[in-house]
Amino acid sequence: MKNLSESTIGVIYIALCILLWSLIPTVAKFAQTGLDHHQYLFYSSIISFLSIFAVSLYEKNLKEIFFYSKKIVLVLFALGFLDFFYYLLLYFGYKHANGLEVLVIQYMWPIFIVFLSLIILKEEFTKKKLLSVILGFLGVSLVITKGDFSSLDFGQIDVLLIVMLGAIAFALFSVLSKIVKVNATNAVMIYFFSAIIYSIISVQSFSEFTLPSAKDWISILINGAFLNGVSYLFWVKALKTFDASKVAPFIFTTPILSAFFLIIFFDEPILSIYFVGLFLVIISGLISSIKRKKR
Repeated sequence: MKNLSESTIGVIYIALCILLWSLIPTVAKFAQTGLDHHQYLFYSSIISFLSIFAVSLYEKNLKEIFFYSKKIVLVLFALGFLDFFYYLLLYFGYKHANGLEVLVIQYMWPIFIVFLSLIILKEEFTKKKLLSVILGFLGVSLVITKGDFSSLDFGQIDVLLIVMLGAIAFALFSVLSKIVKVNATNAVMIYFFSAIIYSIISVQSFSEFTLPSAKDWISILINGAFLNGVSYLFWVKALKTFDASKVAPFIFTTPILSAFFLIIFFDEPILSIYFVGLFLVIISGLISSIKRKKR
């Protein structure tokens, strides 16, 4: 990638991140795990940490960690908690509320990124960014609900508010990750190391330690190494290349791709509303990427 421009590399990182995240529903359907979400998060965090540790060894950046100040390390552990907190609340939502409603609330985090970027990063607010986010969220909602919004009654509003709190936590994690001026690979590695510690506390408090079955390990390895491991490295590096509010709308492509992967691998019906949602998401991304002409 040495001959590519920084912006081109950033686009590649976003594309790889979207591709990996969009495979999550398909992989989850192929490999159902017998673990509860506390146990699954614990083992997945271990694999994610080991994966990024291997990348750090390959890049020969590991020794930099020993020169980080205590303040930087504490900040990285705090960011790791935000990421862990997001998944913990998200899994809680899927256990106690309607899956469609949780999905809609889950994909509010790109919206929160835009607004938090205005407040924390002082990024410029434009009507273009607002329109882009609205169209992206509408496109995702159409695909998730298959155009039938009556299927969403939001009866379990208390659970959905908890999921929304998790979405805010991940948006805050994404925005603050842009501020941290350390090697991206080492930062992500510390995020997952801290997630292991938080998961140990979580399992001890709300579950119990048990060894995964051979089938469980397949899901854990794929999720930990790629879907929730290397993908985060791509995400953090993309955030360091572009404005966070500019990257956010492209994430709405993830559930659209997820729907099409489910169609391909599981012969799920193709609905015309999917193409309407995809069109809105594409328009959202185009609006976000158009540069204003300088006078």
